[in-house]
Amino acid sequence: MALGSLSWCLCAALVLFCGSSWPRVHSSLAPENEVPLRPTTWFPEGKITSLTLPKGRTRRLYFTLKKKAPVMSVTVSPCDLPIEWSLSARSLKDKPLKSLEWSSKKSTPEVWWQGPGSEEKMYSFTGSAVDTYKGPSKSHATIYILRLRSKQQNTRATVYLHEGPGPSGAFPLLPADHRVHTLGVGMTSVTLSWAPSASITSLPQSQKSYDYCVLANSQKNYPSVCAAREKIGKKNDQKEEKKERRRRVTAWPILKEWWWQQWDSYPEAQSPASSPTDEYSDLQCVCQGTESVCTVSELLPETQYYFDVFVIDRLNGTSMAYKGTFARTHEEARAAIVTLREGELRWVTFSDRGSNSEQFFTFRPRGIQQSGLLTLQSCGGGEKVKVTVSSKGQVLSSQAVGGDLAHIWLQGSPSYLIHLEREGTTPSRMSDAADPALGGLMASVKMQTSSAYHRRGVPSLPSTLQIKSFNRLRGCNSVTLAWMGTEERSLYCVYRRKLGEHGAEAGGASALTSPCLGPESRSDTERVLCKYFQELNPRRAVTTAVIGGLEPGMAYVFDVYLMRRWGIPIKYASKMLKTRKEC
Repeated sequence: MALGSLSWCLCAALVLFCGSSWPRVHSSLAPENEVPLRPTTWFPEGKITSLTLPKGRTRRLYFTLKKKAPVMSVTVSPCDLPIEWSLSARSLKDKPLKSLEWSSKKSTPEVWWQGPGSEEKMYSFTGSAVDTYKGPSKSHATIYILRLRSKQQNTRATVYLHEGPGPSGAFPLLPADHRVHTLGVGMTSVTLSWAPSASITSLPQSQKSYDYCVLANSQKNYPSVCAAREKIGKKNDQKEEKKERRRRVTAWPILKEWWWQQWDSYPEAQSPASSPTDEYSDLQCVCQGTESVCTVSELLPETQYYFDVFVIDRLNGTSMAYKGTFARTHEEARAAIVTLREGELRWVTFSDRGSNSEQFFTFRPRGIQQSGLLTLQSCGGGEKVKVTVSSKGQVLSSQAVGGDLAHIWLQGSPSYLIHLEREGTTPSRMSDAADPALGGLMASVKMQTSSAYHRRGVPSLPSTLQIKSFNRLRGCNSVTLAWMGTEERSLYCVYRRKLGEHGAEAGGASALTSPCLGPESRSDTERVLCKYFQELNPRRAVTTAVIGGLEPGMAYVFDVYLMRRWGIPIKYASKMLKTRKEC
């Protein structure tokens, strides 16, 4: 008898133990395709809620409305990526009993989900812009489900629920036309304007809880302040990574570690708690305040920029974005590029004397060899000009040119860009550029370009440009001159100009000794003779000329020019001589 009662107790205990693990069969309220829900997240009313949206996963928020709430609004603000969100209403025929909720040990949304009723999709949206649904509420036996999902990658979003008519007041108000307009575009600045926000215009001047923040970047428009912060944060992280890499490759790793340990051992000063005013200090706003006009300066020329305007509520920590715009700054003012002709002798002048000025020229040498010769000479007294020769964006030669003749050999390119830039000079020196002997020309540089078909370098120059005279050979009607030549066969021309009996003492020759005074500026009546000369031995390359037909006791200025096929004629130093009065 005792054994039978003991076996009966063991069977009863086994049944109770096993029965607790069996699935419980509910009443007719449980549907056949019951799916357990994820942990329930309630959506509070009147509170800004920030969410993290993992890639490919749907976040659900549940909420119910008060009995006296005829209208509701749901605002969703994505951070930096497009998201999908929808609002649905699950309505029941009868509100479930509280006893059922407690007895089933399930959450309130699950109990409502299992009841007989229908689900209605009220609204859906896909994008990265801030969007708000506003509409009437459903019956009292209704639970609302807000679903949010990000397909691209992990992101964040902010949601807000408001019950009742009228604006929620949690977000700043945007005007009907919330576009950003471009008033003017310059080389380094852009002026913007936009319609003012009613949140700012309706407040008295004493309250400054709203203001604008203008952002400028060269990549894209940002749909929200959160997106701008994400980009700024990534840039800061990249800078920190670069610093960390430099720190790792230091030559003394042990000393480095000791230094950083000593640095970290000092406690940092505790900064006061950040106020709502400092919450947006990391945005680097180019314009901030309550004005609806902004001029963004210090931009790069010929660059496209994107501009965004946000109206920020510093009291609630929210913001709304205007529809951004973009503009391309103007290119830098460049001088016109002048094409140089073959063998053309050109005087280059600079109109702006008060500051550095520049001019551009282009030259295409003839022939298959694509070689040429550029000859320059500065004509502004002590003034120097910087010449830069480039081809296809690559600098080939750069040097300063003064009063001495300069040759630049061009070879290997179909075309050359010649950039002349005047270096800084004083006004007194600039006044010397106006040479009265040059017919009033304000010439600063004398330049010529020629194609060199068979040459392999710059032409040779005389060892000296001085003219020598012989006192014993100086007579009443003639003088004898000598000068150095080159080993190349070249043409030499002699010019003379009479100064008179007292011209030498008065210094009348000073105006005729300019190094830029070429044969093209001399009269044909001043030319005395022209002859060819060549001497293969440079030490013996001396030629002479007897100049006759002169008047006794008169002063003359003699000039010798080396005339070449390529380049500017070379002018020897002027020589002043006076014939004898009596012979």
